[in-house]
Amino acid sequence: MGSEHEYDDVPLTNSRDPDLESNRIHQSGSDPSAFSIGRPPRPPRGSSSRSFARILTSGSSKTSVKARMKRTVSSAQGGIQGLRFLDKAGGREGDGWRAVEKRFDQCAIEGRLQKDDFGHCIGMAESKEFAAELFEALARRRGLASDYDITKEELKEFWEEMTDQNFDSRLQIFFDMCDKNGDGILSEDEVKQVIILSASANKLGKLKGNAATYASLIMEELDPDNKGYIELWQLESLLQGMVRSEGNEKKATTHATSLAKTMIPKKYRNPISRFTAKASDLILENWKRIWFLALWSVLNISLFVWKFNQYKRRSAFEVMGYCVCIAKGAAETLKLNMALVLLPVCRNTLTSLRSTALGSFIPFDDNINFHKVIAAGITGAALVHTASHIACDFPRLISCPETKFMNALGPNFHHKQPTWPFLLSSTAGFTGIIMIIIMAFCFTLATHSFRRNVIKLPSPLHHLAGFNAFWYAHHLLILVYVLLVCHGYFIFLTREWYKKTTWMYLAVPVTFYACERLTRKVRENSYHATVIKASIYPGNVLSIQMKKPSGFKYRSGMYLFVKCPDVSNFEWHPFSITSAPGDDYLSVHIRTLGDWTTALRTLFGKVCQSQVTSKKANLVRLETTVIADAMLEQTRFPKILIDGPYGAPAQNYKKYDILLLIGLGIGATPFISILKDLLNNIKSNEQVSENEGNGFKGKGPGRAYFYWVTREQGSFEWFKGVMNDVAESDHNNVIEMHNYLTSVYEEGDARSALIAMVQSLQHAKNGVDIVSGSQIRTHFARPNWRKVFSQLADAHKYSRIGVFYCGSPALTKTLRDLSLEFSHNTSTRFHFHKENF
Repeated sequence: MGSEHEYDDVPLTNSRDPDLESNRIHQSGSDPSAFSIGRPPRPPRGSSSRSFARILTSGSSKTSVKARMKRTVSSAQGGIQGLRFLDKAGGREGDGWRAVEKRFDQCAIEGRLQKDDFGHCIGMAESKEFAAELFEALARRRGLASDYDITKEELKEFWEEMTDQNFDSRLQIFFDMCDKNGDGILSEDEVKQVIILSASANKLGKLKGNAATYASLIMEELDPDNKGYIELWQLESLLQGMVRSEGNEKKATTHATSLAKTMIPKKYRNPISRFTAKASDLILENWKRIWFLALWSVLNISLFVWKFNQYKRRSAFEVMGYCVCIAKGAAETLKLNMALVLLPVCRNTLTSLRSTALGSFIPFDDNINFHKVIAAGITGAALVHTASHIACDFPRLISCPETKFMNALGPNFHHKQPTWPFLLSSTAGFTGIIMIIIMAFCFTLATHSFRRNVIKLPSPLHHLAGFNAFWYAHHLLILVYVLLVCHGYFIFLTREWYKKTTWMYLAVPVTFYACERLTRKVRENSYHATVIKASIYPGNVLSIQMKKPSGFKYRSGMYLFVKCPDVSNFEWHPFSITSAPGDDYLSVHIRTLGDWTTALRTLFGKVCQSQVTSKKANLVRLETTVIADAMLEQTRFPKILIDGPYGAPAQNYKKYDILLLIGLGIGATPFISILKDLLNNIKSNEQVSENEGNGFKGKGPGRAYFYWVTREQGSFEWFKGVMNDVAESDHNNVIEMHNYLTSVYEEGDARSALIAMVQSLQHAKNGVDIVSGSQIRTHFARPNWRKVFSQLADAHKYSRIGVFYCGSPALTKTLRDLSLEFSHNTSTRFHFHKENF
């Protein structure tokens, strides 16, 4: 779906004090990226800031660094991490320099380092242009030419300046980077060039095109007298707010950590009680899975023991001994599991059962995991059964004395002692061999390495890796079921038909599964999904809007299957529904990740070709959004068939008091439907929300926090309309949205400092974020998840918070552990659910 089904800051406001609108920006809350920026009154002539400014403008480029840095300590100096040129890890003085020194030895030519290698040497390999400007600024401060090759001693001087813990020193370096001609002042063109440089370093392609506008915005804010330049003290005033915010954040985080340690319950304070309590909590958290797996294990063990003892009392035991008991016990569990493995993929049945009382004690959300566990049981049973026959039973049958064999098993083999060719070529023999080969092939292609195309095979074997190979190979298991019935019917040791139980095990599950597939076929013909609009967004995402078919009822968080006959007549692919149940249309967002999605996007791209051509966009990696509408003439969309809806963990979001929704990249899709549904409730109950604080009528969550983490700026185009709708309609702050762009260096990094300044000024001026283009403020780098959970636990004591995560498995463990930890240590209960893709 974008997925296959399982931070808290206070809301940002766009309001400003009208009396201070011309020179202040107000940002409420404790968000790490939220900060207040004010332009303080200019210091009187003769003050330290003015004196320092005059030193800058009058000092020559050869003035010593000490003389240039001599100034009164500013209020910003306390925030020593407010303006970093290096990552926190790379800037550690001892370890950092040793790594730089090692790279210098690798890159230096005859003991000198060229400017082009400076970025790699100091750990800025991904920001070479920025590193080159930093090199030139540091060289200018020493009167060196920009193309000068530096020695190791000079590099160490550069390093010491960059890692200097004095804020004023780093501010001066940053100013010198902007001030390319060294005249001590910044012109609008110089500011523009640094914005372009910062945008490039942070992979913000769209921001480059507006660099002139944003440079003008900075000049407008810091140069109200229209002098045409800004000075160091003015740049510092803009940065002070960032430093203060970071200092406050650090204090808040330290206080929260100390408080969490102080409030640890007594049962967690010593190792033994902590282990006991955590084990107990783990059982309580996973009791559904535990009892269900225990039941499955008991059934398998019971059948194995029953069959084992049954054959101990039969005549075959005299010839083959315990080998035949083990083989038959494994065969009995194999029949059970071949029946059960179909049930977790009967999606229609599971979707219907999710909302019943069974959902309170059966872990329907783990259906795919249970399917995999059963498949592992089938593999184990098949190996034991085959190995027992091949290595033990067959040799004993063949080598058994003829008299003993005829007395014990003669009637079962038509009074003829078998040989190896006879046993292997018999119906039971060759069906068993073919089943083993097919199952080994299917199970191998179903492993993560093959299904996710991790393993790279040479041509033409590369077709065996990927989802398509997994999908088609799995359909070979239909043949396995036919062979299994034949294998079970033509066995040698049982002659009565009613004792040949294989078909009895399979009858009901196979019928259920056949009905599932028949239902899909019927719905395929009855659901008329007419495409009314298609959009191709940056980041290779295709959005399809369809008329909602009659009778198609769903809940937010559910998903559906999509088939496009023009791409493949057999392939169905699952995608989260991104429209709300109350919308008059049905929509999905599809990320191009494989052959099928690529082909689908190409087909819709052809429909949009006229718009693409006019906008000069590139369909390989689209930089703009293009839209095709069915209302326009000559618009013919590819035929789309849908099947669903199907249940997912997020559909039960209404049973929680508070929601924490976390999406990584395209993993935001299941939560967009939830946000739209909540927003529709807010709009429909607008009169009620004025009197009731939550803004919701009846049952449902009182607050929703949505965290969307993505690494591409263009991703925000996907759901910009939803974000703006939330900002405009959610007057009671029921929905709190937080966008995080990981390609931008974190707050406090010099590479993103100017971006943060422009972002704050632009958002204050017109309420639009420069990164996302929406009214929701974008934060940089990754969220501090521990801080998010800590603030939620503090803000919503004694509440049940549903934590829903959709994205890659990388973050699953972190979020699950934090949910358990804060459930243990606070009065708030976090219930974690995931959907990985």
